[in-house]
Formats: sequence, structure tokens, C-alpha cells
Amino acid sequence: MAQLRIALAQTNPAVGDLAANTDRLVEWTRRAADRGAHLVVFPEMFLTGYPVEDLVLRTSFVEASVAAVEEAARRLQGAGLGEIPVVAGYVDRARLAPRVGQPKGAPLDAAALLHRGRVVTRTAKHHLPNYGVFDEYRYFVRGDRMPIFRLHGVDVAIAVCEDLWQEGGPVAVVAGAGAGLLVVPNASPYEKEKDDVRLALVARRAREAGCALAYVNQVGGQDELVFDGDSLVVSASGEPIARAARFREELLVVDLELPEGDGEPGTFRMDAADGTEITVERLELSGRALDAYEPEPPSVAGQLDDTAEVYSALVLAVRDYVAKNGFRSVVLGLSGGIDSALTATIASDALGPDRVHAVLMPSRYSSDHSLSDARELVDRQGINARTVPIADIVSGFEKEVELTGIAAENLQARVRGMILMGLSNEHGHLVLTTGNKSELATGYSTLYGDSAGGFAPVKDVLKTLVWELSRWRNAQAGRSDELLHGFAVPPIPENSIEKEPSAELRPGQRDTDSLPDYAVLDRLLGDYVEKDMGSAELIAAGHDPELVTRVIRLVDLAEYKRRQYPPGPKITPKNFGRDRRLPITNRWRERD
Repeated sequence: MAQLRIALAQTNPAVGDLAANTDRLVEWTRRAADRGAHLVVFPEMFLTGYPVEDLVLRTSFVEASVAAVEEAARRLQGAGLGEIPVVAGYVDRARLAPRVGQPKGAPLDAAALLHRGRVVTRTAKHHLPNYGVFDEYRYFVRGDRMPIFRLHGVDVAIAVCEDLWQEGGPVAVVAGAGAGLLVVPNASPYEKEKDDVRLALVARRAREAGCALAYVNQVGGQDELVFDGDSLVVSASGEPIARAARFREELLVVDLELPEGDGEPGTFRMDAADGTEITVERLELSGRALDAYEPEPPSVAGQLDDTAEVYSALVLAVRDYVAKNGFRSVVLGLSGGIDSALTATIASDALGPDRVHAVLMPSRYSSDHSLSDARELVDRQGINARTVPIADIVSGFEKEVELTGIAAENLQARVRGMILMGLSNEHGHLVLTTGNKSELATGYSTLYGDSAGGFAPVKDVLKTLVWELSRWRNAQAGRSDELLHGFAVPPIPENSIEKEPSAELRPGQRDTDSLPDYAVLDRLLGDYVEKDMGSAELIAAGHDPELVTRVIRLVDLAEYKRRQYPPGPKITPKNFGRDRRLPITNRWRERD
């Protein structure tokens, strides 16, 4: 057996910032060198960031990516790091003749092996996902080449992300060609409970490939997506060896004992067991095994419970959306209700209370406890706050334009939205909207009112989960870490959590005037929105038939509103955004 120390760079790139991402690659490789690593692996498309979407259809972008990976190799050599092989993701292009249906320029979701100042070999993702948030048939062509390089006597193969999630392909080829280690760069987005699925998948693929497997995942927020890290290493039998923390950057360094390779350098074709063939390229960087050395003990991060992981995802999403888009601060309307209270708390944890600005905008229907709850939250968290009463503003509008019923109620929300957008323009704040998934699903939000803003932290959070997250966060009072501000007291007033929810747009209004109890509603929404059940399936699943008809109608009619809502972090298998794409103009109606 041979020894090998590998470093998985679980890092946070910025889409399109090739220069900064290259700087980060050199910096993290130096950290790995300081730890004595023999191989460093970065996430999928690290140099470009992921996902780059239609940027890959620009020739200029692909050319810049190819130049960046070659420049990265030279910079590593110039920094005295050229002897450490580095695997890094980027965008390349296939040399294919243009044809109808092929993405412009034939881009590749590629990974390069950098060593001694040059790109030694390249590979590309073989399986292209085309489900959920992924549109990779739109952007890439399939890779059909897999390198296996010998490093200190160990044969190391490279596959990319989706190549683990589908049958056949590179994993089947590794099983036939033989390797001691399979390294897999990933950009695998977060959704609830994915960590359990991920570990089981990696363990199964390691057993199928017959070798140890090192899975390195991106971390950070990118528009609607959150990447949670959770990089891991398993043995050839699928047993976990090491695991990185979630939702934070980490260099996971692992010592492995691996079989020595015996294949000869060369190139040959193999059946990929998926109807295709893959060209295997064997090459040698260093054939001799290392002298025995004392291994470091492996690091295994503790796992988060479901509520903690969701909250961590939301905090990271807000932090990165603000930072990567160049905002210095955020502003939101603070009503005293639970949705704005949770949104403010997430923002405080993400940015620090000094960068959070709350606006209290009482109307003629605002209750005393709404104002007092909002002020108590401001005092508990130390965020910036100002009060702008809207009663006179609304009255001034009503003197000129007569509105009644829902139109009059919505006017209050629209005045609040106008105030927030005005303060955003004046001070450069990013406006955070506070609507939750239950409200968005049923259309219980006002266009150009409470839907006005730039980012929606709880957009994919059902109302029942809003309460659960709020209680969880209060229970963490006094704890301080990378994702939680160290509030000495529970940051959310108990009354905001316990009181009956109301939009307070008319006297005595309650959410249950228009909506069923949220516990009942959210179960139904989960089945209809996230599982795509039709009405007959919903009724068969035990939902009340009259409620099914009513809720489906509410959800379907609100599609045009959701299309105009700002982006927000995806935490469920199907969010309102990249995941769920329904026509606005749509006469299909479910029938019992």
C-alpha cells in the first residue's frame, strides 16, 4: 500500500470573477502545501464559478476561462507550488463542428490537472443533468475522456459531479480500468436532507468503482442556489473516513493508504455501460511510492439537525448575495409579525446588526402590540430603525383616487413598498422582502407592495417552518459562530412568534379569514407544489376535496405574481423560481 495526503478545498468562488478565483486557487494551494498535501482538489467550475448559465454561450467568456486555467498553472509554478498537482474545474470547449441543437461553441464542464506550470490533462463532465435547477444540455456537450494519473505510486481518476448521480459512465470505467482513488469536483446545491442522500450515494459509487472516493463540494450562495460544502472521503468499501463542515469554507486534509497502481501509460477506449464509450488516458506524474510517514488523524465534522441546516443556508445565502452584488447594507419593513422578525434576524446573523436597517411603518390599522413587538426586536438585536407612519400618506392618495375593498387594503402595502424602495435609492440599501412560501403560493402578497425588493430570504420557507426556525434561533441565544451573531438574549420577541398572524390591512383582520390553518395548508402545498400531485392524487393522499379545489385555484391564479417576485434561496426540492416553471397564460385546470 502507498500513502497519499490529499486536500479538498471546499471554497466559495464568485461567478465570472476569474481573476479573484485564480487568486483563491493559489492561496488555498499554498495552505494545502503548508499542511504537507500531495494533491489538491477544487470544486466543479471553480475558476469560473457555478452556475455560469448563458455566459458559456459567449466565445469571449470561454476563451477567458481557458486562458485562466493555463494562467493558474503558471502562477502555481511561479509561487513555488508547481510540484503539487492541482485538480480544478473551469469551462473549456470541445473541438466539434457546429450543428443544430448543439450549444454555441460546444462548451465543456471541464476539470484540469495542473502540475509543474502546465495543464497536464483535461477531462469534462460525461453525464449532463437536465432536471430541477439544471439545464446542462442547453449549455454543455458531453465529455468522453477520463484521465487516470499516477501520483506517488497511486492511480488517481477524475470524474465530475453528475457522473456520480447517474448509472454508468466514468464510475463504470474506473471499475474496469482500475484506480486507487477517484476524485470528484462538485457544485451540488443544497436542499433539505440532501446530506444523507449524498453520503449514501458516494459510498455506493466507491464500492462500484472499487476504490476510495474523495468528493469536494462548493460552498456559498449564488442567486437562488446555496452550496453547502459537506465534502467527504470514503474508503473503497464505502466507509466514511473524513467529512468537512457545512455552510463554511474548509480545507479538508486527509491521509489515505491506497493500493499501488500497475497499469501502463497509454490511451484506450472502454465501454461506459451507458451506451457510450470513454477514452481512458493513463499518465504518470510520479511512479515511486512515498516513504512511510505519520498520518494526521482524519477530521469528521458534526452534522446539523434539519432546522439548523435550513437556517444556516438562509444566512449564507443572504450574506453572499449582499457581498457578491456589492451592497453594504439591507433595509426591510418591520411589522412586528413573525415573517419580518425572522428576516431581520437572518440579516443580522448574515451581516451584523449594524448593517441592517428596519423601517416601522404603522397604518391606521396597526395594533399597539405590532409596534411594541417591532421596537422590542430592534432593542434586542441593536439594528438601525426608523418609524415612518403611513396613515397620512395613504389618506393623501385616497383624496385623489377612490379605492375600496382589496384595492384600498393593497394601497397600504404599496405605500410601504414605495418608502422602502425610496430609502434603497437614497442610501444604497438592498431591500429584503419578507414574504414566505405559503403566502407566495396562494397569492397572499401585494404586487409592488410587500413583494417589492431585491432579495427574499424566506421565499422558499413555508409558514410553519418560519415559526420553527424562529423558535430554533431563539434557543441559540448566547451562541456565536461564523453563521450566528452572539445575541445575549433571544433575538425574536416571544409575542411575534405566538400571536395569530395578520396583515393588519383592515380592522380585526386575520390570515385565517382568507386562508386555512397553516398546518393544514402547508401540508397541501408541499404535495401540490413540491411533489406535483394533481387533484385526484391530493384527495387520495387524504386532503379535504373542497380545500384541494380552493387551494389549487389560489396557487394557479397567482403564477403571474410569483413571476415578478425577487429571487430568494432555494431550500426545498422545488422552489418558486429555477425549479418550478409554469406558463402564466394557462387554461389548464385540475379536476377532481
